[in-house]
Amino acid sequence: MEQPNYFEKLKIKMNSYAHLIYKLTKSFPKEEVYGITSQLRRASLSVVLNYIEGYARRRTAVKLNFWEISYGSLKESKYLLEFSNEEGLINNQNFKEADALAEEIGAMLWTALKTLEKTHA
Repeated sequence: MEQPNYFEKLKIKMNSYAHLIYKLTKSFPKEEVYGITSQLRRASLSVVLNYIEGYARRRTAVKLNFWEISYGSLKESKYLLEFSNEEGLINNQNFKEADALAEEIGAMLWTALKTLEKTHA
């Protein structure tokens, strides 16, 4: 069986991150369903969705734009995770797991962005 390439590995990690966020937010208070629950879920999905959409684009500038949006959504979701942890909505162990995965995704996505920028320059 063929090993997934760098971009496929990144997409798999992003997918895992979105599923983890959905799992963690299931226990959030019902009064947060239209607040932080919705915002955190949307941000985590935006990470993988914008990455996929960018990957499907032919023009480098357009791909870069989508991947930058993906990176921004990752940073947004990381803040929301920190906020949720501080508010006691998620415990430290779950926060650390999600944060570590987000850091890994961020490093990989940043590398992909910088590599693409070099080829576009």
